[in-house]
Amino acid sequence: MNVRGRRGRALIGASTGAAVLVAVASLVAAAPTSAQSVKRSDSVKPQAAVTSPATTPSAVKPTVVLVHGAWADSSSWDGVIDRLRRAGYPVVAAADPLEGVAQDSAAVASLLRSIPGPIVLVGHSYGGAVITNAAAGNANVKALVYIAAFAPDEGESVNDLIHMKVAHPLPDLPVVPYPVQNANGTTDTNVIIDRAKFRQVFAGDVNPTIAAEMAATQRPAASGAVTEPSPHAAWHTIPSWYLVAKQDQALAPDVERFMAARAHAHTVEADGSHAVMVSHPDTVTHLIETAARSTR
Repeated sequence: MNVRGRRGRALIGASTGAAVLVAVASLVAAAPTSAQSVKRSDSVKPQAAVTSPATTPSAVKPTVVLVHGAWADSSSWDGVIDRLRRAGYPVVAAADPLEGVAQDSAAVASLLRSIPGPIVLVGHSYGGAVITNAAAGNANVKALVYIAAFAPDEGESVNDLIHMKVAHPLPDLPVVPYPVQNANGTTDTNVIIDRAKFRQVFAGDVNPTIAAEMAATQRPAASGAVTEPSPHAAWHTIPSWYLVAKQDQALAPDVERFMAARAHAHTVEADGSHAVMVSHPDTVTHLIETAARSTR
C-alpha cells in the first residue's frame, strides 16, 4: 500500500512547538502497547504460522512423482499439483522425453533414485508404461497410480494394447507423423495428433481455449514410445490404483478396465476425457491421496 503525506506550510513558534512536543510525549506514554492495541486479522499473521511443506509435519508424506504421457507435458498436471501441495505433499513433475520406453523409463528411474523416502508414482497415458518400468527394483516406490494410462505386462507394447480386441474399440487416432534426422545420422519418426482434431479425441471435456493451447503445445512422441516392448511390469509387485476415463476417445475405456483388472488395481471411474487430470483434477487428486495414505 502506498501512503502519501500531506504537505503544509504552517509556521509554528518555538513556544507552540514545545507545547506540541509535550502533548505528543504524554500521549505516547499513555498509549497501550502494540500487543494490546493491534488485533490480528487474516492478512496479518504471526511469523510462526507461515511455514513451508518442508518444515511442517506434512514433510513425512510420500513424494508424489507425476509422469505425463505423449502429446502432453508437465503443465497438464497443474491443477493436481496445486491441490497436492495445498494438502502438504511434496510433488515432482517429471519431464518425460517421449523417445521410447527404454530411454524414458531410464530417465524417470534416475529421477526416482534422487528422491529420499517413500514415493507415489503416477502416470498418465503413455506415462503409465514409463512408470511400469521406472519403478522396477526401486524399494522406495510404494504405490503406482495409473490415470487413463497404459499398464503393459512384460514383453507387451503400447501398440499391442491399443489394438487389443474389446467390446467397444475406438477408431485409430488422427495422428500426423513426420521424419526426424538424429544427430548421429539415423532417422526416426515423430508423431503428433492432428491439431484440428486434438480436443475431439484427447480433451473433449476441457475448456476449448485450454484444449487449443494443449494442441498447440503438445510434445511429439517418437515411434519407440508405441512399438518398444515393456521390459518390466512393476504392478506385479507394487500396489496399484487405476482411474478409468469413461469418455476417453484416445484409449478405449474397455482396455483401461482390462489393464486395471489384470493389475488387481484399486479402480475408480470418472466421466472424463483422456485429459481427465485437466478436466477433473479433484477426482485425480483424491485417488492419488488414497494411494498415498496406504503407504503409511
